[in-house]
Amino acid sequence: MPVGADQKQHLELTRNIAVRFNGVYGDTFRVPDPYIPQTGARVMSLQEPGKKMSKSDANVNAWVAVLDKPEDIMRKFKRAVTDSEACVRYAEGKDGINNLMGIYSAMTGKSYAEIEREFEGKGYGDFKTAVGESVVNALRPIQERYQELIKDKAYLEKCYTESAQTALRISQRTLDKAMRKIGYVKRGF
Repeated sequence: MPVGADQKQHLELTRNIAVRFNGVYGDTFRVPDPYIPQTGARVMSLQEPGKKMSKSDANVNAWVAVLDKPEDIMRKFKRAVTDSEACVRYAEGKDGINNLMGIYSAMTGKSYAEIEREFEGKGYGDFKTAVGESVVNALRPIQERYQELIKDKAYLEKCYTESAQTALRISQRTLDKAMRKIGYVKRGF
């Protein structure tokens, strides 16, 4: 399962519990395997690149929401905090540019070296525009599908009702299995 770097400890805790329980009571829980991508696992604030991006940040220019309008996304990236060097390169102390390079790499699949070559001799304005466009392009199909789905309330209700029932059925089976293994006996009333 894909997880952000800041969620790794939650996955590790889940894995530890599953491994310990399975070790004592036999195969009961599936042990999750993390997938933490090399780039994009930790996205930092566009306004304070020393802290992680968070939708709870009071500064709406510090973060991008999945449903932000393309023009708002572009504005946020054009206002992203960088340094005064105006050279697109990954280096210690260049938190703003490093963050934007990480986002661009995650969106395009390009390495930092490829990004540096692509923007050699170009300024931050060109780079910020490219990063913003890459995010807009990545979010476009999600936003389009959202707009299609949000129009059909009956279909959405059917989906979440059926999904909730499926999740309950699957989780109840696992919970019952775990409870039996620890000796819990259901009593009928």
